[in-house]
Amino acid sequence: MARAAVRYAQAVLDIANANNNASDVNRDMEQIAEIVKENAELATFLQNPVVKAQVKENALNEIFASATPATKGLFQLLTSNQRFEILADIATKFSQLYDESRGVQVATVTTAIPMSKELEVKVLKKIKEISDKNISIVNVVDPTIIGGFVLRIGDQQFNASVNGKIQRLKRELNN
Repeated sequence: MARAAVRYAQAVLDIANANNNASDVNRDMEQIAEIVKENAELATFLQNPVVKAQVKENALNEIFASATPATKGLFQLLTSNQRFEILADIATKFSQLYDESRGVQVATVTTAIPMSKELEVKVLKKIKEISDKNISIVNVVDPTIIGGFVLRIGDQQFNASVNGKIQRLKRELNN
């Protein structure tokens, strides 16, 4: 993630906190990140250097017509600095910074198939051993782990995947 995205996200968070509407801006940022991620056409449009920045701003103001003034201010700033290519990164980083400011930590749980309620209970139990913060779980599906799960919280990782066990067994057999 670009360092510039982090700086923009922090600036928008500071403005949102000063205006007591950080949760509203966070909703905008989550929506922006999701829509840009899911819509390849929009992502390509924002990345395209041929399209003028003002055209991009106008399009975003139409797409996100109900966005907060802080979010629309970000669009204006990106227009003047011609940095629309990092909008999705800014939105993602904003949400991370917002969660951190509220004491919420995001745990990424990678599973071979979408998580079941039973697995979610096991994961939450493991999380309580690792962290004393409030945790928000994000499930990432990756069939290559075969089964089980990989839990990542910050810089800590707990690998309870079948693929991880196979890799550990290979290392043991090679030694």
